[in-house]
Amino acid sequence: MALINRTIRWLSVLSMGAVLTAAFVPAAQAASAQEIDIKVDAALKRFRDDVDGAGEFLKVAKGVLVFPSVIKAGIGIGGEYGEGALRIGGATVDYYNTVAGSIGFQLGAQAKTVIIIFMEQKALENFRSSKGWEAGVDGSVALVELGAGESLDTTNIRDPIVGFVFGNKGLMFNLTLEGSKFTRLDKSKGNGGDKQDTEAQ
Repeated sequence: MALINRTIRWLSVLSMGAVLTAAFVPAAQAASAQEIDIKVDAALKRFRDDVDGAGEFLKVAKGVLVFPSVIKAGIGIGGEYGEGALRIGGATVDYYNTVAGSIGFQLGAQAKTVIIIFMEQKALENFRSSKGWEAGVDGSVALVELGAGESLDTTNIRDPIVGFVFGNKGLMFNLTLEGSKFTRLDKSKGNGGDKQDTEAQ
């Protein structure tokens, strides 16, 4: 039964991925590596400005994956798509997209910023070597929730991978990244500026 449920879920995600690719990728392809990096810079600045202790937290991170704008859209059956960059030591080393499907009432489009921080080297290496990494299957992402006046403290966070999600009004709560799939992109000029890594299919 578990295998059947997993198969159905995978088929749903794959179908939604095809729909999202057709809907979102034409616009996303217009974003060059430089444009993505500029947006990533802005997203990280907001993270440091809005979350106390974020600057020190980033200094001890092994890697930071930033999606400045993940768009969620659909009616009934919806999905999400966004492009971002993985940074190590403050420099971009790879570009990725994220795709996720969802079923339930939803109307219109929403945008959010997703920041995923790798606190352990092994977790980062597993992510980079994967052929399409899915949250909740290949690894867990613990979303951090901070109350009013609270700040990040690296001594209290033990998870190898942690995530932060921002909306228009700030840090968002009661969310999950489970089911989101991350695939490396080739943003080199020689490949037309945007192509999925053939090794990450």
